[in-house]
Amino acid sequence: MVSYSLLKNTFLFSFITIAACGNSVVTKVESHRGEKTDDRHQTINNTEDKDIKTGADNYAKYLPLLKDKKVGVVTNQTGIVTINGKDVSLVDFLLEKNVGLQKIFAPEHGFRGTADAGEHVKDGKDVKTGLPIISLYGNNKKPKPEQLTGIEVLVFDLQDVGARFYTYISSLHYIMEACAEQNISLIVLDRPNPNGGIIDGPTLEKENTSFIGMHEIPVMHGMTIGEYAKMINGEKWLKAGAQCELTVIPCTNYNRDAFYHLPIKPSPNLPNDQAINLYASLCFFEGTNVSLGRGTDKQFQVYGSPDLTHTGFSFTPMPNEGAKEPPLKGIVCYGEDLSKAPKVKQLELKWLIKAYTDTKDKSKFFIPFFTKLAGTKKLQEQIVAGLSETEIRKSWQPGLETFKKMRKKYLIYAE
Repeated sequence: MVSYSLLKNTFLFSFITIAACGNSVVTKVESHRGEKTDDRHQTINNTEDKDIKTGADNYAKYLPLLKDKKVGVVTNQTGIVTINGKDVSLVDFLLEKNVGLQKIFAPEHGFRGTADAGEHVKDGKDVKTGLPIISLYGNNKKPKPEQLTGIEVLVFDLQDVGARFYTYISSLHYIMEACAEQNISLIVLDRPNPNGGIIDGPTLEKENTSFIGMHEIPVMHGMTIGEYAKMINGEKWLKAGAQCELTVIPCTNYNRDAFYHLPIKPSPNLPNDQAINLYASLCFFEGTNVSLGRGTDKQFQVYGSPDLTHTGFSFTPMPNEGAKEPPLKGIVCYGEDLSKAPKVKQLELKWLIKAYTDTKDKSKFFIPFFTKLAGTKKLQEQIVAGLSETEIRKSWQPGLETFKKMRKKYLIYAE
């Protein structure tokens, strides 16, 4: 879900994390002044129930916090609650429980998750519930004060994929900032990170801040969205160092190292586990003249361009769901099919370097958007200079070590 109004796109990455983790989970509730107001300890009996429960599934923890409140919800098609083995929309579930829902706030791709990456999504009304929908994309990335009038609590439930340029964490930032300014409590319903605990890639440099990279973190951060919310608050990344009143409802039975299959695709161009796993590595092609499969049924599982050497594999991007005008539409692209490639456990550069090396006219390979994706000019310079992947990865290490130390303070789940 890379915002491709700056280019047309979507995104993700996979390798998630589930299973049977620890005994004690601590959820910290912080006031907008940053004071810890409550610690809640939850003991989980892993011998009886090994299945992961998302924050949304732990409704006994958050429904009491919504009682007799006027509530807004930030969610999309990934916001589901599992009841007796059946997936139910969080919005429908809250209404069934007589929660005073006032509005739905929807991120990139919209409430139903079908819009193209970067496509403008209009405000509207949910046909099923009649609730107003406020789009948090385009020119309205941060809820306006009048859009929050009367709301006492916001509930945030979006499935992130652990990559800096996936814009749901940028939406989280602006939601937290608006809550801090309007003295509204925020409840984040946590979900697993499909990239598990992978921490990798170049660290964003402040001058390259954008909606696809708002914080000085590496490309892959190895955190759940609940942990990331704690980091935003704790590091005082909101405007003027503000902090919102934050409650994180944790997942239970969660293990970063175990595989987790997403029950619903998080955005139109991340159709399966393989696409999610390759997302962070292949998303760099959004900043080049190479297609990563938008306009095919193997989005983020293939790459190619007419300027690459014919290897025996080709595809032709054509309009489809999530890519009404895909890059290189109608043009035969030569490249590589990674749909059956082994799962990656780091941010891979080998395909990007190979494509650059094999491109006939290298002067046209990179476009300016690449720097926003990478968060630094150095990566492009290193590739053009012919540095090996080993040499490039070595240059990331100081930033990664600094980030790991900071990250450790905000973890909810054991490493």
